[in-house]
Amino acid sequence: MRNPLVKLALLCASLLAGTAAMPVTAADGPNDYPSRPIKMVVPYSAGGNTDAIARLLAQRLSESMRQQVIVDNKPGGNTLIGTEAVARSAGDGYTILLTTLTFAVLPSLYKQLPYDTLKDFSPITLAVTLPNVLVINKKVPAQTLPELIDYAKQHPGVLNYASTGSGTSPHLSMELLKHMSGIDVVHVPYKGGGPAMTDLLGNQIQAQFIGLPVAIPMIASGKLTAVAVTSEKRSEIAPEIPAIAEFLPGYAMNPWFGILGPKDMPAPIVKRLQEDVAQVLQEPEVRKQLQQLGAEPVGSTPDSFAEHIKNEIKLYKGVIDAAGIKLE
Repeated sequence: MRNPLVKLALLCASLLAGTAAMPVTAADGPNDYPSRPIKMVVPYSAGGNTDAIARLLAQRLSESMRQQVIVDNKPGGNTLIGTEAVARSAGDGYTILLTTLTFAVLPSLYKQLPYDTLKDFSPITLAVTLPNVLVINKKVPAQTLPELIDYAKQHPGVLNYASTGSGTSPHLSMELLKHMSGIDVVHVPYKGGGPAMTDLLGNQIQAQFIGLPVAIPMIASGKLTAVAVTSEKRSEIAPEIPAIAEFLPGYAMNPWFGILGPKDMPAPIVKRLQEDVAQVLQEPEVRKQLQQLGAEPVGSTPDSFAEHIKNEIKLYKGVIDAAGIKLE
């Protein structure tokens, strides 16, 4: 009969041999990352700018990281479903989130979220920004922002502006402008950009914040007047259009697209993802495609993005509280 200690020693040796034969995964160490496909969750439906940017980045990252990056659309619940799915995932770098400024807006619109915006995620990079431009109907007697502000002050409550819903970037952009300039214009929410544009061209509404790619043909054809962009400085896409901040210092309401992972991601994996994204964003073809979408590459560091999120939450809370914005 074999000695029990001998049997135990043989069992341990067998287990160790089996472990050594197991394939290496990210759990074995960040140096092996990535060893399998990465899932990029997008909390929006397929189609639209967010999905287009995600797929552009996923395609190029698949090549640079030599591992497939798969876009996984998880829409619903005002982005909560997809965002919560990432928050509940393992922090191993194989599930990441591509989201928008809505991520920083929601803490001020919901009393309770199914995740902690600041504690349940690992910021990786602010990938791109996509400034909006304030456009007005040609019948409005103004060509510049100061002229528009003067007219609105002389005719309080007369001008109407469109948005695609409460808490969206066009809505918040105008509410911040109202707060900083002291004008009184009436919010008219729409269920989509198409009907809003139809009414803007027909002068049923007089103003709207829209994306530059949509606005530029309308401006060039003389159908709409461009007033100013929402970014801190003039956009590279349309440098002839001034920034609101040139007239109202401190104004900034710049829609963005950023990448985060679940909490507790190893720093080397966060660093690898950030560096690869930043490198991809500098590729001429990627920059060209982003420009067609009206987006401008950033590729910030994780620390910078984390600070940006905190500042954005504070900014949107101030605007939402001052305007008394509630979810519809």
